[in-house]
Amino acid sequence: MNLTEARAALRNAKKVAVLTGAGISAESGIPTFRDAQTGHWARFRPEDLASPPAYARDPEMVWEWYAGRYREILNAQPNEGHRLLAGLEREKGEGFFLATQNVDGLHARAGSKRLVELHGNLLSARDEKTGETFPLAAPDALQTPPTSPNGNRMRPNVVWFGEFLPEDALEAAQNAFHTCEVALIVGTSGVVYPAAGLALEAMAEGAVVIEINPDATELTPLLTFSLREKASAGLAQLLA
Repeated sequence: MNLTEARAALRNAKKVAVLTGAGISAESGIPTFRDAQTGHWARFRPEDLASPPAYARDPEMVWEWYAGRYREILNAQPNEGHRLLAGLEREKGEGFFLATQNVDGLHARAGSKRLVELHGNLLSARDEKTGETFPLAAPDALQTPPTSPNGNRMRPNVVWFGEFLPEDALEAAQNAFHTCEVALIVGTSGVVYPAAGLALEAMAEGAVVIEINPDATELTPLLTFSLREKASAGLAQLLA
């Protein structure tokens, strides 16, 4: 398949499913999870900061790390890639579905509504006892670890190493990729499962699966077509 054929497939598809990863947020200045290990945090592995055992050992340190990421996210703005996907949703209507591995909320801020956040959302925190989620206070008012309105300590509302993805979000994504005509895999390395498996599910059902990534990934040889571009540039080419 070439670019002209990929454009035509996307244009004519009534059902489109999209998976996005860190690459699309990197264009908004948000470092990827591992790239954020700089300065004071360079001596820690991500697994030392993003797992239930790490949190049990030192919740204050884990929250210090996430509070820094929270400030970065609030300072970032959606980029053209986010806006193009929101526009594609408006065009396709109920035939559009977006699953993101990102926890920054930028898709929603760009106007996307038909989406699930497979790895949670760092703009909120979760009551450790009730499981309810609540928005975090503004950074200058944030006390860590934060306390819920119920008076209980809250943990970051993200999926950690060793935890399962939210069942309802994963099921909705699997259904969308199982039934789509075209799937877009944007800015993701294709190594984190089960999210990476969505592309393969779509391929198995006969969908056209288009990857947008500046680098080849483990998924590249298995998919219909790959654009070696950053997220925003690749989406602009596809939607031209």
